Amino acid sequence: MQEGDAGVRQVRDLGEQGLLQRLQKFCPADVVGDDGALLSVRQGYLLVVTSDTLVDGVHFSVGFATPGVRTTSAYDAGWRSAAANLSDLAAMGAAPLGITVGLGLPGEVPIALVEELYQGMVDCLQPFNTPIVGGDICRSPVTSLNITALGEVLPHQAIRRSTAQPGDVILVTGVHGASRAGLELLLHPEMGQELRSSDRAHLIRAHQRPRPRLDVIPRLHLLDPLPDRFTGMDSSDGLADAVLQICRASKVGAQIDRHQIPLAAGLANWLPEKALEWALYGGEDFELVLCLPSPSAQMLLNVLEGSAIVGTITAEPGVVLWGSTGQSVEQQLSLDRGFQHFG
Repeated sequence: MQEGDAGVRQVRDLGEQGLLQRLQKFCPADVVGDDGALLSVRQGYLLVVTSDTLVDGVHFSVGFATPGVRTTSAYDAGWRSAAANLSDLAAMGAAPLGITVGLGLPGEVPIALVEELYQGMVDCLQPFNTPIVGGDICRSPVTSLNITALGEVLPHQAIRRSTAQPGDVILVTGVHGASRAGLELLLHPEMGQELRSSDRAHLIRAHQRPRPRLDVIPRLHLLDPLPDRFTGMDSSDGLADAVLQICRASKVGAQIDRHQIPLAAGLANWLPEKALEWALYGGEDFELVLCLPSPSAQMLLNVLEGSAIVGTITAEPGVVLWGSTGQSVEQQLSLDRGFQHFG
């Protein structure tokens, strides 16, 4: 807390204007202060706009003003919120320009927790030179964040869901199932005692502080020859969801090899019956799922540590998971098995 705040402990003690003044320190002084932010977009670029709403008790469990199970600190909630939006920009092939934050919260929330939330966002954004350029605050019975992220991309470098073609291979940029496993360890601390301490810490960190894969985008642009199209999305709702969404938009199908899906260290040995399910449907791993011609995918494998080719795009509809023999279909993947709001 800032000097002079000895008697100020909650948001309602500051009021709207006082809180806004406090939060403006997390934004560039030359950008905030008007009714809107002024951002330059270079000639020839497309502006990319994406928005996410995140709610305490649904997307994270901070318990700002109400008791309950807390799996996330305010700092980590801020980090995760920013990472989710940066991941959406990465999924479009865009470079970030800035974010705005709409914050709803009860008046009983301690000011220190709000500042901690914003510090988490700033620290996640900082490596990508991405500022908070504005937003809004309002009183709400539950803490929620509505973040709008702005980015730019050259038209021919934009990643789309609708351009996959039969014969493309499916490449994922990293492990899956780690975030869901980390959440399980946070909800049930008594679990996973057989895990190595380093593996346990990795799984928890994967859930609390995911890394948006903006680092992949420059690698795509260095491919030689450049693909004539970039296809993909992020795996924020699970690997299965990403492949299914791409196939639906592109009017194609896919075959996935279960043994090629990269899993987090220790996960398969710890919970072998859950590892595959969490990789496919757990979500919040924030990796990229890309559909590319095989030569381009092979080049990416050489420069992206932890990446893997997990399947192939087919002309036949449906997304199938191949079993241990490589010759039999183990299951048909479905959007219904992943998390769905109001499901």
